[in-house]
Amino acid sequence: MPGGEAVAGPRRSPAARLRHVYWIGGGSGAGKSTVSRRLADRNGWHLYATDDVMHDHAARTTPEDAPHLHRFLAMDMDERWVDRPPRVMLETFHWFRGEGFHLIVEDLLRLPPDRCVVVEGFRLLPRLVRPLLADPERAVWLLPTPGFRQAAFHSRSGPGGGFVGRTSDPARAGRNLAERDGMFTDRLREETGQLGLRAIEVETGMSEDDLAEQVTTAFRL
Repeated sequence: MPGGEAVAGPRRSPAARLRHVYWIGGGSGAGKSTVSRRLADRNGWHLYATDDVMHDHAARTTPEDAPHLHRFLAMDMDERWVDRPPRVMLETFHWFRGEGFHLIVEDLLRLPPDRCVVVEGFRLLPRLVRPLLADPERAVWLLPTPGFRQAAFHSRSGPGGGFVGRTSDPARAGRNLAERDGMFTDRLREETGQLGLRAIEVETGMSEDDLAEQVTTAFRL
């Protein structure tokens, strides 16, 4: 070439660069972590849990690019979970608004592409994941029914009540959190339907084996 200049090839889109990624989103307590670990262990995949990087991602944001997150960080426990109505909690919760999602994408793009990755967490909002899907069948959202979500919450909170136990009114905080999470699950159901993405209803009595099998089938593994 004249001047010895190389011609760069076409830049691959994020969707093309993330073809090796399987996405499992959904409501809190739906079994995302359990199913993802099973898939990773069974297939030798890399597991990327978005919950595990929340603190790192929060530290990498600024009040300008994540205003809801930084307002949340400035609140005490009662301001977060007791004093505000569940609807306000839903509309202002930073991860539900997609703040910091670009950091998930950055992390995934840095992983070696020669090994499949399963990424899981409630931060995987359908409207944000959809543009990254070269194949829509590589994403699924788990939608827990109220009974399943309540059972999962009690099993996780333990004797101390989890983080709601650090409020002045754990019972009210728990009710607020349950109502907020229910509304979030409803929103995921509506959004996946509008975008034509796969969702699985997780009902009380469904075993981990049953759920893992449904996800495996959804991914056509």
